[in-house]
Amino acid sequence: MNQQDMECCPVFNVEKWDKKSFEWQEKLFIKETLSTLFHIPFPPSIGKKITKMYQMVEKSEANIPDKSEALILFRDPSAFKSEIYYAVTKPVEGANNTSITGSFIAGVFDGAYNTVPKYIKEMDRYLKEKGLSAKDYYIHYAYCPKCAKERGHNYMILFAKI
Repeated sequence: MNQQDMECCPVFNVEKWDKKSFEWQEKLFIKETLSTLFHIPFPPSIGKKITKMYQMVEKSEANIPDKSEALILFRDPSAFKSEIYYAVTKPVEGANNTSITGSFIAGVFDGAYNTVPKYIKEMDRYLKEKGLSAKDYYIHYAYCPKCAKERGHNYMILFAKI
């Protein structure tokens, strides 16, 4: 077993995602929701939901084989609700199976969780320069808090649905 297999979060490759376009046709995910207070989730609830999702995916053998391609996306449809989308290779028994279809432009940012609104504004400016606008945003956090602290980076990918 190599060192990367022993690490919690795989090393993040900024160039692979930043300012790239993606076309998703019914990309498979399982979905959970959690309560938030003005977009701030209650920390223990995130871990519990992700653990539950991970266990269901493991049991169904639906994990993305390449950890660097695995996505866990967050979307906030309101200030009091967040959705978590866990990418899978096939439907997962007992889970809320869903898919996402659309054209996306990804932007990578490095900063604290509370700077997301600032990054969305930056992404909106970038899209406007290209003659595009975002219909919605999904966010992938590349590192868990522990790995972000160890590596000195808190990378996130903003996927703008255009």
